[in-house]
Amino acid sequence: MADVVKLPEPTEKVVVNLLRLANTKLPTDVGWALEAAAGWETSDTAAAQLGAIMENVRKADLLARPMCQDTGIPIFWVRGKFDSSIVKDIAVGVEEATKTIPMRPNTVDPLTRQNYGNNLGEGMPIVHFLPTDDDFTEITVLLKGAGSENMTKFAMLNPAEGREGVIKFVTDTVLDAGGRPCPPGIIGIGLGGTADECVAMAKQALLEPLDEENPDPVLRQMEEDLFVKLNSSGLGPMGLGGATTVLGVKIRRAACHTASLPVAVNTGCWATRRASARITATGIKYAQGVRL
Repeated sequence: MADVVKLPEPTEKVVVNLLRLANTKLPTDVGWALEAAAGWETSDTAAAQLGAIMENVRKADLLARPMCQDTGIPIFWVRGKFDSSIVKDIAVGVEEATKTIPMRPNTVDPLTRQNYGNNLGEGMPIVHFLPTDDDFTEITVLLKGAGSENMTKFAMLNPAEGREGVIKFVTDTVLDAGGRPCPPGIIGIGLGGTADECVAMAKQALLEPLDEENPDPVLRQMEEDLFVKLNSSGLGPMGLGGATTVLGVKIRRAACHTASLPVAVNTGCWATRRASARITATGIKYAQGVRL
């Protein structure tokens, strides 16, 4: 966790701080992964792409400006103790952040394409609730731009396809996407559950720090196998060739129906932008990677 900000501070201000942090500072674990990739790349083109990414990150941090023009749609998770009024506070924070950071207004009506101008609109902001008995309120945000979000894939595999079927589906999804989701990025995978839960797990997996191992040894091995397989594909940074197609693979799993094998892939681009704030009675701690 980062520096503590003393209370009182209204929730909408916390949300603005979260959105500014996520937009202008790359999570440390993602930054280290990019540095490592630059060290093992032998392709001049790949090295140049990674160099341009890291220079962009440095300038965004220095100038306190968004690191990508597509500031995405913010997706929130609220964990701990809270009441329903927090949704209104988050909405106020999103509208304020859109004006002051600034963030590009991305939300439109799906049919008329009318832009709401404030990253809100019907069904926005998207907030997932995780009630617990903890003595804190934790707000986490993930910014998803269209380049990566449009590459989301979901399938109901035949259970007989098993582990190898999952590996093939994930591999095909990433390689078919090519350079469109701005690789190298993070691959979030949902495995099991129902259709809606599976897709939600894939996105939630992108919140997990790259430098923390999956506590499930079976999933950890799958993550490692996919990491090697995808980086051996030659797709490389921005799809232009190289040894770094992904910075990490994260899998979340839930039980599923005996006749089903749901699998979902949600890709995070090289700028997998996330931030979290834990609000307690004594202060607020900000971080950029969390396992929910």
